[in-house]
Amino acid sequence: MGCSSCSSGKDGQPKGCKNNGTCGTDGCNKLTVFDWLSNMSLPSGVAPFHCVEVRFKNGRKAFFKNTENLSLSIGDIVATEASPGHDVGIVTLTGELVRIQMKKKKVEVDGEDVKKIYRKASQKDIDIWQKARDREETIKVRSREIAIRLQLQMKISDIEFQGDGSKCTFYYTAEERVDFRQLIKEFAHEFSTRIEMRQVGFRQEAARLGGIGSCGRELCCSTWLTDFRSVNTSAARYQQLSLNPQKLAGQCGKLKCCLNYELDAYIDALKDFPKTETKLQTEKGTAVCQKIDIFKGFLWYAYEGEWMHWHKISTEDANEIIVANNNNEKVASLEEYASDLIEDTKTNFENVVGQDSLTRFDKPKRSNKRRRNRNKKKNTTGKPAPQKQKVTATANKSKGGNTENKNSNKSKNQRNKRRKPQQRRNNNDKS
Repeated sequence: MGCSSCSSGKDGQPKGCKNNGTCGTDGCNKLTVFDWLSNMSLPSGVAPFHCVEVRFKNGRKAFFKNTENLSLSIGDIVATEASPGHDVGIVTLTGELVRIQMKKKKVEVDGEDVKKIYRKASQKDIDIWQKARDREETIKVRSREIAIRLQLQMKISDIEFQGDGSKCTFYYTAEERVDFRQLIKEFAHEFSTRIEMRQVGFRQEAARLGGIGSCGRELCCSTWLTDFRSVNTSAARYQQLSLNPQKLAGQCGKLKCCLNYELDAYIDALKDFPKTETKLQTEKGTAVCQKIDIFKGFLWYAYEGEWMHWHKISTEDANEIIVANNNNEKVASLEEYASDLIEDTKTNFENVVGQDSLTRFDKPKRSNKRRRNRNKKKNTTGKPAPQKQKVTATANKSKGGNTENKNSNKSKNQRNKRRKPQQRRNNNDKS
């Protein structure tokens, strides 16, 4: 959802609105919401909802009351209530969808957390806001140097100035409790502003900073995911994934949130499967489960002592054997059930040109010139081609024996001509 100023120009270079995060249409920001009720008018006599949603830096959002009855739309820059002073943000949602979002996030309309909007931001408010935001990068670098000098086990990930520049919030992550009393004193002396330290989790840090995941797309936590549910290693076990921390962990260092997306579907599919701990008792021996395929509904069992030979069985057959074992009955062997699952590997198409061969371009092509040369050599040696033999045979039957005698005389003359130079060579050698 990019605005028109984000498109490329005539020379192919991107235009860029150069608003540095304050997009006028709110189309280039994180956690954008599409107002699908914007084109629908309210019934007569119904007042619009008096709360709006305002976005601040890096997807931080809050709900505010429109007590002044301002005509607000998505993308308007407003000055909101803060403690102390005021903050500047961008309106991201208005109307009835704000009521739905507040119910979803369990925010009371008349609660103390819902503050009010002062006014639409003037040009003076926007200039102060832009100057404060321009200082954030240099202050972040300087604050990290001070934290390293004080030997504090913490990481300052992001800095956010208030709209009026009176307060600066430092977001940091730490595994243990940090004593930063001396740090705040040096920050206040160095930056000459009110300091607020706010600790966030590793997932919240990745959501604020953003990035590209292993799937090639932007991180879910920084685009649309708002609630962070706990992810356990059992989710990877249910989905038959290898417990490799390098592949299962995201950029935050924790397990990926996408492991929970399909977990319910896997749990429902595993209800038809027997437990992998149960062993199958047969007359041939005891079989232990080695592997399962959730999508196709198959299990692989191996006899104790014969771990290299696996037998493929369907879930229905495995449940049938377990029921028989519970009734103190043993099945003859697993081969009886596995023989019915022989896969048909016949292809549905016929390879006419050799399209499925990977080495079809490595084989040199046979030229027709060689075939022609071979035919010419055969004709010169007196050996007729196979097609001509058929024709001469039919001609001999029709004409009689005269033609046969002529052909035999011709062949004798040709042989004698070939033998004469050979005889001369032999005589010269003898002499």
